[in-house]
Amino acid sequence: MSTPTAPTFAFRPLDPLRDAELLHSWVTHPKAAYWMMQDARLEDVERAYLEIAADEHHHALLGLGPDGAPAFLMEHYDPVHRELAGLYEPEPGDVGMHFLTPATDAPVHGFTKAVITAVVGHLFEDPATRRIVVEPDVRNTAVHALNEAVGFVPVREIEKPEKRALLSFCTRERFERAVAAV
Repeated sequence: MSTPTAPTFAFRPLDPLRDAELLHSWVTHPKAAYWMMQDARLEDVERAYLEIAADEHHHALLGLGPDGAPAFLMEHYDPVHRELAGLYEPEPGDVGMHFLTPATDAPVHGFTKAVITAVVGHLFEDPATRRIVVEPDVRNTAVHALNEAVGFVPVREIEKPEKRALLSFCTRERFERAVAAV
C-alpha cells in the first residue's frame, strides 16, 4: 500500500492587476469570511494588493500547485511595522503571516494542511526568520487547529481594530518537530 504524498508548491509574487480577478473570486466567497473582504469590488481588491505591492513591509505571493496554476494566497509582513505594531513585544526575526485557500466544490483531504506546511516552510527558508507570528480571528477554530498542527502555540487574545485575534507563535524548532511527527 502506497502513502499519498503531499503536493509540491511553488511561489511567485502576486501581480495585483493580472491576478485581481482571481483574487476577487477567492476573497469575496462566503467561505473566506475571515479575510474580511466579502463586499469588496474588483477595484477594491486591485487597490488593496497594489498597496501591498508598494509596501516594503508587506508582501503577497501566490502559491502554485503542481500544474503551475494558482492554488492559494500567502502574505507575509514585518509585525514591527504592520498588523501587530504596538500589540505585542516583537523579537528579532519575527515574521507575520496570512494564508487563504480558495473555496472549492471538490475539496481534497489534507490540502489546507499541505498549504500551511508549505507556507511556514517557505518562510523558514530565510535564515533570518526565527519566529512566525499569526493573529487569526478568535472564532476561526479551523485555522487554530491547522496552526497547532504545524507548531504554532497560542499566547493570548489581542484586540485589533477589525477583530479579536488569537496571537500565536511558531519557532523553526517547533515547526520542524511538528512536521517530523507526521
